[in-house]
Amino acid sequence: MMRDEKRVWGGDELEEAPKVFLGATENPFADPFEFRVARLGKKITAGAEFIQTQAVFDMERFERWMVGVRDRGLDKKVHLLAGVLPLKSLGAAKYMKTKVPGTMVPDGIIERMRKAADPKLEGIAICVEQIEHLRKIKGVHGVHIMAIAWEQKVPEIVQRAGLYPRPIV
Repeated sequence: MMRDEKRVWGGDELEEAPKVFLGATENPFADPFEFRVARLGKKITAGAEFIQTQAVFDMERFERWMVGVRDRGLDKKVHLLAGVLPLKSLGAAKYMKTKVPGTMVPDGIIERMRKAADPKLEGIAICVEQIEHLRKIKGVHGVHIMAIAWEQKVPEIVQRAGLYPRPIV
């Protein structure tokens, strides 16, 4: 197994076995919806220690998925990172809604992007609101900010969402 071996795939010997965390992805939105929690359970049984989800736009459906996750106690067995994706434009929002399988962008978000005087600012505002919402959902351990080709905005999103500086626990 990768985490127990002291030899890398190329054959070189290591002084100490690497300390790695095994992760997987999950899409809480794909159909058939009723199988999504069971699929997550299989990934955890296979050794996943953390899960990164598909981009979460539909908070209502995500919360329904999380009820199933909590009902099976899976939130106690894995660290769950909800994916958030700041939208740059109305076109990006429409693309995510219609072209990315298993991604559900509610009409309300499409409408906000359509009406926005500055779609990029609105996309960041929506992302920050999503993070604030996700922080309140029991069993969500963190977020995965997917700022595709917009990485320079991650510090602003993190700061605006109140995630920096890190709270002292």
